[in-house]
Amino acid sequence: MRSLAVASPHPGAAFAGRRRRLHAAASESGLDFSSLLAMRENSRPFRWELSKMISHLQGILNRNASKNLLTPAAAVSVEPAEAMADLPKGDMWSVHKFGGTCMGTSQRIQNVADIVLRDPSERKLVVVSAMSKVTDMMYDLVNKAQSRDDSYIIALDEVFEKHMATAKDMLAGEDLAKFLSQLHADISNLKAMLRAIYIAGHATESFSDFVVGHGELWSAQMLSYAIKKSGTPCSWMDTREVLVVNPTGSNQVDPDYLESERRLEKWFARRPAETIIATGFIATTPENIPTTLKRDGSDFSAAIIGSLVKARQVTIWTDVDGVFSADPRKVSEAVILRTLSYQEAWEMSYFGANVLHPRTIIPVMKYNIPIVIRNIFNISAPGTMICQQPANENGDLEACVKAFATIDKLALVNVEGTGMAGVPGTASAIFGAVKDVGANVIMISQASSEHSVCFAVPEKEVASVSAALHARFREALKAGRLSKVEVINNCSILAAVGLRMASTPGVSATLFDALAKANINVRAIAQGCSEYNITVVLKQEDCVRALRAAHSRFFLSKTTLAVGIIGPGLIGRTLLNQLKDQATVLKDNMNIDLRVIGITGSRTMLLSDIGIDLTQWTDKLQSEAEPANLDKFVHHLSENHFFPNRVLVDCTADTTVASHYYDWLKKGIHVITPNKKANSGPLDKYLKLRTLQRASYTHYFYEATVGAGLPIIGTLRGLLETGDKILRIEGIFSGTLSYIFNNFEGARTFSDVVAEAKKAGYTEPDPRDDLSGTDVARKVIILARESGLRLELSDIPVRSLVPEALRSCTSADEYMQKLPSFDQDWARERKDAEAAGEVLRYVGVVDVVNKEGQVELRRYKRDHPFAQLSGSDNIIAFTTSRYKEQPLIVRGPGAGAEVTAGGVFSDILRLASYLGAPS
Repeated sequence: MRSLAVASPHPGAAFAGRRRRLHAAASESGLDFSSLLAMRENSRPFRWELSKMISHLQGILNRNASKNLLTPAAAVSVEPAEAMADLPKGDMWSVHKFGGTCMGTSQRIQNVADIVLRDPSERKLVVVSAMSKVTDMMYDLVNKAQSRDDSYIIALDEVFEKHMATAKDMLAGEDLAKFLSQLHADISNLKAMLRAIYIAGHATESFSDFVVGHGELWSAQMLSYAIKKSGTPCSWMDTREVLVVNPTGSNQVDPDYLESERRLEKWFARRPAETIIATGFIATTPENIPTTLKRDGSDFSAAIIGSLVKARQVTIWTDVDGVFSADPRKVSEAVILRTLSYQEAWEMSYFGANVLHPRTIIPVMKYNIPIVIRNIFNISAPGTMICQQPANENGDLEACVKAFATIDKLALVNVEGTGMAGVPGTASAIFGAVKDVGANVIMISQASSEHSVCFAVPEKEVASVSAALHARFREALKAGRLSKVEVINNCSILAAVGLRMASTPGVSATLFDALAKANINVRAIAQGCSEYNITVVLKQEDCVRALRAAHSRFFLSKTTLAVGIIGPGLIGRTLLNQLKDQATVLKDNMNIDLRVIGITGSRTMLLSDIGIDLTQWTDKLQSEAEPANLDKFVHHLSENHFFPNRVLVDCTADTTVASHYYDWLKKGIHVITPNKKANSGPLDKYLKLRTLQRASYTHYFYEATVGAGLPIIGTLRGLLETGDKILRIEGIFSGTLSYIFNNFEGARTFSDVVAEAKKAGYTEPDPRDDLSGTDVARKVIILARESGLRLELSDIPVRSLVPEALRSCTSADEYMQKLPSFDQDWARERKDAEAAGEVLRYVGVVDVVNKEGQVELRRYKRDHPFAQLSGSDNIIAFTTSRYKEQPLIVRGPGAGAEVTAGGVFSDILRLASYLGAPS
């Protein structure tokens, strides 16, 4: 055993002398010797067991007494050694660190050796972790032993077998014999130590550190032998002989750089080498008691050693290609960052990003030593460089927001009261109470009014924090100086990190705009004056959506929109095909990723968590569908936290579906529809819907309700928003009726034209739905309400083109059979118009001046724009204060699935633009 600390190396003959030395050794190693003695006095069998243990440990102590590592610091010689070699420092050194995954198997250890051998640097210092899972196995040994679980013996054998098998795979001859001899000795010593822990029933931290550190000792030795067998001279370093640290608290140590440098120079003087393999994670105290740099401390070891030799670069080898702009498990579009500043890396590691051990950056910053994160399984990847002030490949500093990080499982504590304002020492009392219970404060926020202070702590610590604050401020709460100490559970932190945020206006506005548009509420905010990060606290269930929304908004990934399609009928089917055809163009050219995660009809629905393959949606709707359930469909969309933005597209003409719009908007789901029922329904419900939409960041778009793909609603809003006054809106709003009256000329009969329109697909299955004029009336009421008129649908007089006698027909076929009997009436009306040089047109009118609307069949001169239509074109004339003499006219196709679906598609892209996509 290499490193059990003792108070004196001199062996005594008597039991009392052995007991004193064992007491000192046990004390420095963390073994509770007094508990052993107490047990000894009360147990005859134990005296025999203890005597055997003392005898064995005494031999270990005596064998190690002569090692400098094991003697007190005061006893370490400071005299120059004979033939001392000076420790060179500077750019000739390259430091590498390989983690447990890199050292996981014999093949991987050999790969590490190959990487080290290929490094052309003059001198190399390699820091290694224990083999994968070994550190956990070693901690488990200690835990089992102090729990008096006999299986620690079997677990120790597993540790032995793992390392023996690895060594036999890669070593041979004398090297293998030497390693196995040392491994046997170490395991024998550990077995004795663990037996002592088993008897005592517990082990202190220093003893645990001693046991756990053996994993690094074994991996360093195996790697050094692997390099030596290639013919390259190599030494291995037990860093407990070099790195000196001062424990400063739980899971925290401070390196003693001066003493560590002195010891490194002394070590190098004895064993100069161009390639050194050093143990990570482990170190020693100034009293030479073995300790560790705590979990993930091997990175810290590499940075400390890199600073001691003033290395050119420290390379951290892991199993990822570099540092991501966000957790790739949460943001699939996260990108590898080529460069990070020290400050950015520091902030990201603090806020939970898998970058480095949080303190790794400190040692290298002093000497501007870059750290490079690289992937041992993808050596061709350049990785991420962490350095002083990185620049991108174009020579410009990278984007002001470099990356995002999150911390989950937090609680927010809010201390509030008017008695806090202007009272010195309140904050000190609050955080003094928090310190007394040992809680870690992750973020603090205080309003300038000093009325309240809130801070975030790990959720597992909030109960003790709350109890301490209630106890500390019992009198203030009772007297009313403090109004409450409130705990808000289930919180997460989202941090935006970037060096240039301090000098870039609008970063905070952009971040909060992205969160608001994703319908995410921020509970607390913090930003230091350095502005390296902006931190927000939000509900944990919103964290992934918030991360994706922020990441998208800063152009680090595509603007992703989760889409639910209701009604895969003619319009819905056409829209899905348009989405399929444009998907690649939208991603590549517009940075928009539209994911259809649900399609529902009246009988079946198809759901997906990540997006339906639109090349196969019709087949999947047949083979993988489940019974339609609108509530479940909406829940699937609203509870999908992977996507920050969700939109429901209602392609039906269903009143029941439209009645849910208000609830969907309230849940933060955007709504897009060509369905006219909501905007032409009861006035109070319409006003309620629009009020909610205007008061939130949730969008409700319905351009296709009036003119299919024509920009009718957008034109009207543009006029109103720029201060124009609407006087009158008049138009041919029905593509079906436009087609019918454009073709009702010459000798053609009215019934023939209607039959032709039906066959061409211009009419509804029952043409009476078009000829009744109700659809035009709904469009008129929509435009009237957009213009500010508060009218009900019943306020619009409508001339129905369905004869009274045919309204009771039980089917469309019956209607079509009886329609020719009215051709003479229609022929007569057409003849009267032609005699006056006019044509018949079915129009809707919004008379804003007189606050009324109507739908009727009118006659227009042949030179009027309404008389010059063809096909199924729509035409709408806006008469306004600006366009009084010559109305503003919008004309184009107003019917058909392609143009209607195109209008809906346009609204989807408009929504994506509002949510941050480039426009």
